[in-house]
Amino acid sequence: MPKARLLITTVMLLLFTLGNTWAAERINTLEKQGLFSYQPNGIAIRGYDTVAYFTQGKPLEGKKQFVTEWQGATWRFASQEHLDLFKSEPEKYAPQYGGYCAYGVAQSNLVKIEPDQWTIYDDKLYLNYNAKLNEEWKQDIPGFIKTGDELFESLLKTQ
Repeated sequence: MPKARLLITTVMLLLFTLGNTWAAERINTLEKQGLFSYQPNGIAIRGYDTVAYFTQGKPLEGKKQFVTEWQGATWRFASQEHLDLFKSEPEKYAPQYGGYCAYGVAQSNLVKIEPDQWTIYDDKLYLNYNAKLNEEWKQDIPGFIKTGDELFESLLKTQ
């Protein structure tokens, strides 16, 4: 049964990827434009505060008054404190794989995320597409990270 579930998940990611035509940006700025259409909008990780995952232990929406530009994207934060923390160490707080779905990257796909599907592993933030994939991700985090680390840079070039 697990192989069937993995196959269905991979097909789901492939169909999502085929339904979108966009140039791969280093930072995930995908926002829903239609039923199955996502386009970049310039705002990192759907406007959520990446520092909050570490300091609050949960996703928080960022506010328009607390923003910074980093790696070609606009990052929003829930407070000035979080903005300052990010500015002092962006690599520490930025999600891995530019905020694309970590499981998707390990399956050779760059796809959007849902901010409430996340994991901090080895002091790094990983975001995922949905609850089902987040659970798949948790079954072999070290293995998926190894594969994702090997694939991410090449995915940016081929999307």
